[in-house]
Amino acid sequence: MLSQVRPAAPMSPPALAEDELDALRRLSARLGADPSRTQGAGGNTSIKKDGTMWIKASGTWLAHALDRSIMVPVALAPLLEAYGQGSEEAETALSFVVAQPEGAQGAPAVALRPSIETTVHAVIPWRVVIHLHCVETIAHAVRTDAHARVAARLDGLRGVHWALVPYARPGLPLARAIVGARPYGERANVHVLANHGLIVSADTVAGAEALLERVIAALAVDIRAAPLADLRALAALAEGSAYRLPADPAAHAIALDPATLAVARGAPLYPDHVIFLGDRIDLLEDGACPPPVAPPAAASMLVMPGRGVLLRRDGWTAGVDAMARCLADVASRLSPADPIRRLSGAEIHALTHWEAETYRQAVNGSPRHG
Repeated sequence: MLSQVRPAAPMSPPALAEDELDALRRLSARLGADPSRTQGAGGNTSIKKDGTMWIKASGTWLAHALDRSIMVPVALAPLLEAYGQGSEEAETALSFVVAQPEGAQGAPAVALRPSIETTVHAVIPWRVVIHLHCVETIAHAVRTDAHARVAARLDGLRGVHWALVPYARPGLPLARAIVGARPYGERANVHVLANHGLIVSADTVAGAEALLERVIAALAVDIRAAPLADLRALAALAEGSAYRLPADPAAHAIALDPATLAVARGAPLYPDHVIFLGDRIDLLEDGACPPPVAPPAAASMLVMPGRGVLLRRDGWTAGVDAMARCLADVASRLSPADPIRRLSGAEIHALTHWEAETYRQAVNGSPRHG
């Protein structure tokens, strides 16, 4: 069953009450600034009004919602029709972007694509949809016993109707998986996405935020503490090499706690790990120094057990730093003995050979958005 929010598509975006869109921007900026909620260009928010859905643009950061125009208007009815017909046009949603008058308030300075998960937001009938890569949620969602763990925390919470959505590639496959999820399908107001993240939905921005905070509090997982890294020693070690220190010292927990390293060094756990860090991390033997030139096949992250983490200097984007911190945050909430479900080779290939992700990385890496 598809979303019932299907009025006729407008010729130009309707006037959305400024306080509504401003409220969504403010919430987006707050969530985007919290690395436990989402990281870098990950996550997206949307609001539906009179047949138009305003959604975060692909490759932009929620954290920038107040100082940059990151929202794109999309005509909802034709997008849902294309989705229902199985049309590939629904994948990028580019054909359904509503033209905005030149100089219109809120219009992006440059043409931007809608989020790669626009169809995901469209099939959910709630007016406000918040999708995050919340580390508390991911720590449950990457486990084979995720359903039992989430049920123990969310069942019985007043007003919470949740569904666990099996892993599917972001975009059209994920939208279809949400529609097919039991027991509520797209009508759930909380979707826990296996190996991916969290979606919370409501009819108001305030309602979505309140529900989000309740759900995240219920899903909270204790974090395993790690020693502090010797940043001065690491900086000296990295000098003259092909590697640099991560922007956030929290990333060093991967190297400084053996259990966290054991979790982190396995196959990737979620899509943005693959997109920004690659399909593996490299380890440097005890006492060895990082090389002055990184081999072409070298991973983005170099871990020196007991010392710290370094990242490749070439190909730098702020998204790499954000995902290094995210990996530490997720892995420190898991144990090597946990029943962890990692992304398969086929799932990784589907992500790395997807044009929409190539575009998102290009936008994320630009000076304006990265």
